[in-house]
Amino acid sequence: MIEDIAFLFEEYNILGAFWVTVQLTFYSAIGSLIWGTILAAMRVSPVPVMRWFGTAYINVVRNTPLTVIIVATSLGLWQTMRVTMGSDQFTTTHFRLAILGLVAYTACFVCESVRSGINTVDVGQAEAARALGLNFVQVLGLVVLPQAFRSVIGPLASVLIALTKNTTIAAAIGVSEAALLMKEMIENEADLLFVIFGVIAFGFVLLTLPTGLILGWVSNKVAVKR
Repeated sequence: MIEDIAFLFEEYNILGAFWVTVQLTFYSAIGSLIWGTILAAMRVSPVPVMRWFGTAYINVVRNTPLTVIIVATSLGLWQTMRVTMGSDQFTTTHFRLAILGLVAYTACFVCESVRSGINTVDVGQAEAARALGLNFVQVLGLVVLPQAFRSVIGPLASVLIALTKNTTIAAAIGVSEAALLMKEMIENEADLLFVIFGVIAFGFVLLTLPTGLILGWVSNKVAVKR
């Protein structure tokens, strides 16, 4: 068993593949947090058009399979519309397209988590802020969102863990992350099937378990006491 694992690490760039997975997760998490927060603001906005757009976006994208979204970024944006994402290289372009697809999808779940946090903030605080002359953006950014984020770190941790696992879908458009490497290893080393599964699964456990534990601890530390 140990010899088989050592052989796989010698013959294949497993650490490099997981580094691509980490990069996909990191950039997608940042983009999803930003876009998801904007969508949450739209959903609680006093402007009907913004509320309609936020609701329609969430309902459509959230119920679309992630594989369809990722493949659509390649077939639609790259092959049909020739969107290169600032690079002429296949690998770089599809890496960025995968991030775009992951952000578009994951932001829906970030939005709903943030919106649930917004709903936990006492309405009187927003009314008091408006009484002081603050507009909607100021009330949301200075009063509501800081409290909302404190109450949804736990749910956002779950979204981040799901995002880490969802990065495997990027293999569908040729991004050289862990899942694509696993496919290559299975094709070449079929006799080590269960060892390959074990190595890849253990790698994802190492990525997701500390994330859940750390963010769970942070959630308990900063939770709003009610």
